[in-house]
Amino acid sequence: MIPSPRPLDWTGRALVRGLPLFALVLAGCAEQPRLGETKLPMAVKQEKDLPPPSGGDLVAATTAYRIGPLDKLSITVFGLEDLSGKFQTDAAAHLSFPLIGEVDASGKTPTELGAMIATRLGREWVRDPQVVVNLEETSSQVYTVDGQVGKAGTYPITGNVSLMRAVANAQGTSEFAREDDVVVFRTVNGEPLAALYNLGAIRRGLYHDPKIYANDVIVVGDSKARRMFQQFLQTTPILTTPLILALERL
Repeated sequence: MIPSPRPLDWTGRALVRGLPLFALVLAGCAEQPRLGETKLPMAVKQEKDLPPPSGGDLVAATTAYRIGPLDKLSITVFGLEDLSGKFQTDAAAHLSFPLIGEVDASGKTPTELGAMIATRLGREWVRDPQVVVNLEETSSQVYTVDGQVGKAGTYPITGNVSLMRAVANAQGTSEFAREDDVVVFRTVNGEPLAALYNLGAIRRGLYHDPKIYANDVIVVGDSKARRMFQQFLQTTPILTTPLILALERL
């Protein structure tokens, strides 16, 4: 029998000997605590869901959007194009409107602001005005998504925003994300709290998709084992298929 060339023998022995060492590296990574399991300097809710913020924790914790500082609004007075247009509140959430002057929009819903403007216009200037206010862009009520997502950053709270929707707005989870290691940080009555969620469990309907409020911070954890594994594959592509199947269970 003709012996195999040395390069093939050497490669085979290198893969066999290198695998246990790499497995130990992966095991060490796997033993690292998840983000939600680390000792955080705050109380961690482990039952059901985080409570909603109180009125003192944010401008409002209601479903209806409350106008705040530097929000951009579209205001339409039907039949009067000269009074309609784009407006932005100032640092105190006030805006200047034609004919009626300064309007305090702070903490009001768009519907409430529209009714206020209509009332003031109707007193002296316009007969039975019809005013509609729409939110164009908000700078005051936002949540933050960080960690292993497509696009980390701050996003506006408009309507009802759930955890799944918030992550989707951040372009979803990245290649190295741990979907069972998603933490929501929130302040309730001045107390910092955190809750650990599993996106896969939410998708399967094992528990509800929690609501996200203004000032919440969502952090998607990182799978260090997969990240190191990906780096290993770049230098040893021959091991791609068998080891990937094993690591998918991490």
